[in-house]
Amino acid sequence: MKHLFVFLLLLSSAALAQPYDLIIKNGRVVDGAGNPWFYGDVAIQNGRIAKIGTIPAADGRQVIDAKRQIVAPGFIDVHTHVEGDLETRPGAENFIYDGVTTLVTGNCGGSQTNLRAMFDTLRIKGMSPNLASLVGHNSVRLKVMKAAFREPTAREQAEMEALVQQAMRDGAVGLSTGLIYTPGTYARTPEIVGLAKMAAQYGGVYASHIRNEGQDVQTAIREAIQIGREAGIPVQISHFKVASKPLWGQSTETVALVENARQKDGIDVTVDQYPYTASSTSLQSIVPSWALADGDSVVLTRFRDPATRRKIRDEMVASLKKNDRKNYEYAVVSRFEADTTYNGKSIHQIAQVRGLKTDAASEADLVMALLEQAQMKRIQMVYHTMSEADVATIMRYANTMIASDAGVARFGSNMPHPRAYGTNARVLARYVREQKVIPLEEAIRRMTSLPAQRFRFADRGLLRPGYAADIVIFDENTITDAATYDAPHAYSQGFSYVLVNGVPVVESGKHTYKRPGQILLGSGYVKRDE
Repeated sequence: MKHLFVFLLLLSSAALAQPYDLIIKNGRVVDGAGNPWFYGDVAIQNGRIAKIGTIPAADGRQVIDAKRQIVAPGFIDVHTHVEGDLETRPGAENFIYDGVTTLVTGNCGGSQTNLRAMFDTLRIKGMSPNLASLVGHNSVRLKVMKAAFREPTAREQAEMEALVQQAMRDGAVGLSTGLIYTPGTYARTPEIVGLAKMAAQYGGVYASHIRNEGQDVQTAIREAIQIGREAGIPVQISHFKVASKPLWGQSTETVALVENARQKDGIDVTVDQYPYTASSTSLQSIVPSWALADGDSVVLTRFRDPATRRKIRDEMVASLKKNDRKNYEYAVVSRFEADTTYNGKSIHQIAQVRGLKTDAASEADLVMALLEQAQMKRIQMVYHTMSEADVATIMRYANTMIASDAGVARFGSNMPHPRAYGTNARVLARYVREQKVIPLEEAIRRMTSLPAQRFRFADRGLLRPGYAADIVIFDENTITDAATYDAPHAYSQGFSYVLVNGVPVVESGKHTYKRPGQILLGSGYVKRDE
């Protein structure tokens, strides 16, 4: 009995000597606030940071030796499209291997309209990263008005506002718009203001894929700022860019519009970007929006009417000329389910394969033919429309966050934009280490505390005692993005550890497939009556 008592006493003493679940030793800590790195240890207990400083290894049940690598907050990707993805691919490998621990989905006006159901499903299934969601205007408008090309009636406006209200009470972090897409393109500014006011009442953010990112980009930026002013809501301009060749170099002016709104008008507006000179969206986006109204069967009827088809073609050709382009060589197919041999080929190349003329009008006809072949199902594209100088200018702006604009990739499937795999690693490798566009600590701030502040994640984005233990460990000298346009399916390299809520989801460079991710609810969340 005496020996048993002594054994239990020793066991109790050992437990008391190890108050922490995990300790990260010998790291160069970058805290996420933009401060210079410092040597320090990080202790984690119950999924939260318990202490930062000099901590004996004996105090931890598990010890990670960072070996003087960078220890930073996990990255927050504020612009993703993962609806339906996490349910089937909960490991979110392309994000996790790129250091992303929190995803914000529901962007560009597209979201689930029943967020509570989506959140409940994901809680049951589990997922590796954390998740927050916006409620999308396009999805709300489709539910109430379908594809109608008109203003809403007072009743329809009230129905849309009620849907936004319910989404905010279900935990949405704000409202998103995709004003370049149907049916969002049919909405006038007052309609958006009404919905944004509802989101503002619940502490939400207004995130917008603005109405135009090319020739009319400055007008579109002003509209986003106006909505923020009239609705009294913070504004996040998505994937900020100048996507028109004649306007290359005007990023200094577009950035100035944002900064002037902040400094002179007191409008809380920030932006995000992906570090590439190509965008990715649907083939439908280059067709005049009026032609896409009223449903797919009506659209196909328009394509088949010679006079209407000619009008569509003429507008598409005029748009090409306006953007100083002779044809659709810049538009590359990413995913075409009707004929996967076209994946990776430009519209110009497909015209050549089909033995067609390669002038602007013929290729515009080909665009419609491909949409007919797909029966109007989404054809995903990669559009090479931006300049490297503008990407760097936007990145230098202090209020620019880093975001992928990606979903959960199916490894080896189709030809996605490389941003799905390498966004954060590319910033750290190309723009920090190689080109020195911004310092390391500043890049990490753009990926961590700045997005946490924007989306009001009060306990994330910084390495601070009491904060959630979302942490990445990487070697800034070897971190690299491996994904390219020609070979996009390649995970980023250099992240030794990725922790989500204190649980390693990447350990010694390998995904553990653990699912510690949590749903991050907006401040307007109202718990349902059980």
